[in-house]
Amino acid sequence: MTDIDAALGEVLARELAGFESLTNVERLSAGASQETYRIEVETSEGARVFALRRAAGGVTGTGLQPGSPGLPTEAELMRAAGVAGVPEPEVIYVFEPEDGVGDAFLMDWLDGETLGARINRSPELAGIRDRLAHQCGEILARIHAIDLDATGLRDRLDELSPEAFVRQMWERYQEYESPQPMIDYGARWLLEHLPNVDELTLVHNDFRNGNFMVTPDGINAVLDWEVAHIGDPMRDLGWICTNSWRFGGDGPVGGFGSYEDLFAGYEAASGRPVDPDHVKFWEVFGSFWWAVGCLTFAEHYRNGPDKTVERPAVGRRTSECQVDMVNLIIPGPVELVPAIEPPTSSDLPNVAELLKSVTEFLRDDVMATTRGRTQFLSRVASNTLDIVDREFRLGGEHLARERRRLNTLVGDGDEVLDLRWRLVHGLRDGSIALDTPGLAAHLRSTVVNQIAIDQPRYSGFKTAIENS
Repeated sequence: MTDIDAALGEVLARELAGFESLTNVERLSAGASQETYRIEVETSEGARVFALRRAAGGVTGTGLQPGSPGLPTEAELMRAAGVAGVPEPEVIYVFEPEDGVGDAFLMDWLDGETLGARINRSPELAGIRDRLAHQCGEILARIHAIDLDATGLRDRLDELSPEAFVRQMWERYQEYESPQPMIDYGARWLLEHLPNVDELTLVHNDFRNGNFMVTPDGINAVLDWEVAHIGDPMRDLGWICTNSWRFGGDGPVGGFGSYEDLFAGYEAASGRPVDPDHVKFWEVFGSFWWAVGCLTFAEHYRNGPDKTVERPAVGRRTSECQVDMVNLIIPGPVELVPAIEPPTSSDLPNVAELLKSVTEFLRDDVMATTRGRTQFLSRVASNTLDIVDREFRLGGEHLARERRRLNTLVGDGDEVLDLRWRLVHGLRDGSIALDTPGLAAHLRSTVVNQIAIDQPRYSGFKTAIENS
């Protein structure tokens, strides 16, 4: 029995009527930023199943990141949403520090689909898919109508205007000391296109395909309130349209629906019209926000309590978000870097062969004999090795071309990292204008060729190539 098993058993014996024994505790693959467990319990009335949501590493008193409300408030958000007609599981217990579990709460287990790709493709959900975008709009309208004062949530959540939100994320990214010129360009673009906002409301801030549960009858649970705040309600509509969460589907809303259906559902439930340009601002912001969020995962791997193989892999996904920004605000032609072939050897395996052998072991052997989170992390590890292989084949020429373009934009220099910093500092202090000749073409080429290394199957890469 692990420490968490023992602590859980003590709490359940005290808080759950009819508790007899804790029969299984399984950490699931869901939840890259927080831990999710399936908890099986035997009671006097039979077996019961719960879900446990827990802070990564079992820490206490901190949120996911600065401004995050923390898990106790997340539980209160779910309770308030349930009262407002938002589909939610019942929260059973919010753990106290002395319980020894860390920040966490226990809720009823609900059955349904949460994987975005399956929501978009599963035959069992075919009958509801055409109505999901409309239902998403209705649910978001209910969330935005929650009374912040009556629920006591106003005092527990940060308030963010669009400008404050952009600047907060830009400042957070700058703390990571990683020069990503497209992120700085995106921040500047957003600050120059700020929307007018009539009313600040509760914002879920992570309502998207993969963060709600779907059955053949529709959405039966809205999940992951860990970054909720008070802000522009259109943030939620833009986020569900962000390309990162379409999972290969053609529809702009989660891959399954249309803008028109989403807006119609929202307008019908809220009585407020939706401005598509206002939503597009937040769609661009969504890619900017998640580009920074991915770097946050890489930073957590370096300095955080949960050093899993998943965190640096998510860190590399920043290029997916950056290519989406390219497609939204600076589309155009780009030339792809040709791949090099690895050197041949008659007696020793080359680097590519070594990588291939380990990748095949993970995919063919480890994944075949494991389940749950271990199987999931094995897939992540094998995909990471694919990135290393593509970096080996494409990275050298990619960096050489980037350096030549940077020499033209910011002056002579040999080190690509130093040249990137010059460009980044120029974007930050305003000395480099967004319409500087050659800047957009440089950013397109850099970002599109980076995604060719990191994830060439990503839909944004295909869009970028079609724009060429």
